[in-house]
Amino acid sequence: MSELPPLSTQTIWAIINDEIDDNTVNQLVWRCLGYRYDTATEEWDTSAVASEWRDVYPLPPDFIAERPPNVKLVRSIPPENKQLLKEKLGFEGYKINELVPRKTRRAQISNWLLSYMQMQGIGE
Repeated sequence: MSELPPLSTQTIWAIINDEIDDNTVNQLVWRCLGYRYDTATEEWDTSAVASEWRDVYPLPPDFIAERPPNVKLVRSIPPENKQLLKEKLGFEGYKINELVPRKTRRAQISNWLLSYMQMQGIGE
């Protein structure tokens, strides 16, 4: 995996504004979930991945292209963190003509990453 951007509000905005490619967005989530690629064995190491993810997704899923893993990700956000995009960043959502699954999933991933940051004490 390439060098990933830091978890920050600037990175979250870059995800929302489609300034970071889908693969990098997925890699950010994979890193937070504990997925690590071992270049020596050319296999995924899931030893740090929680069993509720590892059992369903032994290989890291594509959270943007595939709906089921994105739904699981959104459901894993604690209720008190469900509105972080709005509360912390003032994000009011996309315009009607922008509402496509890919952008919606990017916003949902952004909210999950904000929740992760808050729970881990990361960021501004």
